[in-house]
Amino acid sequence: QVQLVESGGGSVHDGGSLRLSCAASGVTYSTKCMGWFRQVPGKEREGVAAIDDGAGFTYFADSVKGRFTISQEKAKNTVYLQMNSLTPEDTAMYYCAAHSGLCFGIGDASDYNYWGQGTQVTVSS
Repeated sequence: QVQLVESGGGSVHDGGSLRLSCAASGVTYSTKCMGWFRQVPGKEREGVAAIDDGAGFTYFADSVKGRFTISQEKAKNTVYLQMNSLTPEDTAMYYCAAHSGLCFGIGDASDYNYWGQGTQVTVSS
């Protein structure tokens, strides 16, 4: 079993930055592809970024390219989402997710087996 715990959410002003962390524990060989998703009430969960645990390839949604980066610290089994130039449109609950399959992109939420509890990001204008 894999446990994912997010941290780092909060409230910032337009143009601000936040760094989210996702610490994985348990059967971490099942976390070959790590992703970040976000969701606002009434909307579907949206893929934001993903990273291949082995090769380190990264993938981003068009809406965050150039502003967000995803990285990993293998020694700590932790994945980070650095979010810069935040806008109110980035306001959402952010979730860390993982699956054990090949990582060719962010994929759909249904591709992921494991999910964290979420961390709220609020950007005010």
